[in-house]
Amino acid sequence: MTDSSIHFCGQSLPAIGQGTWYMGENRARRRQEVAALRAGIDSGLTLIDTAEMYAEGGAEQVVGEAIRGQRDKVFLVSKVYPWNAGGRQMANACEGSLRRLETEVIDLYLLHWRGDFTLAETVEAMQALVAQGKIRRWGVSNLDIEDMHELWQTDGGRDCAANQVLYHLASRGIEHSLLPWCQSQAIPVMAYCPLAQAGRLRSGLLAHPQVQAVANAHGVTPAQVLLAWVIQHQGVMAIPKAATIAHVEENAAALQLRLTADDLASLERAFPAPGRKVALDVV
Repeated sequence: MTDSSIHFCGQSLPAIGQGTWYMGENRARRRQEVAALRAGIDSGLTLIDTAEMYAEGGAEQVVGEAIRGQRDKVFLVSKVYPWNAGGRQMANACEGSLRRLETEVIDLYLLHWRGDFTLAETVEAMQALVAQGKIRRWGVSNLDIEDMHELWQTDGGRDCAANQVLYHLASRGIEHSLLPWCQSQAIPVMAYCPLAQAGRLRSGLLAHPQVQAVANAHGVTPAQVLLAWVIQHQGVMAIPKAATIAHVEENAAALQLRLTADDLASLERAFPAPGRKVALDVV
């Protein structure tokens, strides 16, 4: 059993979960994706994050197949499109997600990003789903500090259970005000793209001499160092996507990695946090 956990929605969960962005887009990869998610559950990565946006429901179908027969082992998170985030649209969107996930209830349902519905309308629709037993808790994604302040002034807004935002070693903007505020309010932060989005930035991070030096010192991979860096922050969970069993096992092993104060200092010298408020990174 892993020994790095986070108090999340009334439960103790491993601080690394499983993301599913880009899953469900190619049926030829479906068996591999299902196997990876199941291997993650077996490795203790029992939170699975998905969204109706991912492959237009295809990722939710992959998750539904992966958790078949073991729903009670899994904490399920899904997200609603902003144009479905109120009224009858949200009720219909949630029903679609439940059907694709092959479950009767979603543990945490998130507003994917802000749209034309007001926060009051979204909160009202979320509360209705809770009352109906369709979702257990609700939260938000891609909301910055000003949005969270507005949410906190909205009737029922303080029932928000989490905020999911982009966060990794090379994108530390949330540390200026959003992360401290969430920590002060005991609102868990879910870090998506904790290894950076696939491409040049991720390659540069994984190959960075300081990241590699820390990895070599611990006998681990650079990716494990980046995950360990994210989850050493109070109240932060990482949700990397891994579409192969090998990558899932690598992610799970990062829960055992303890970075030293010297490790953290060297990494943060190489990738300093901005000294001022910056726009929230979103992909």
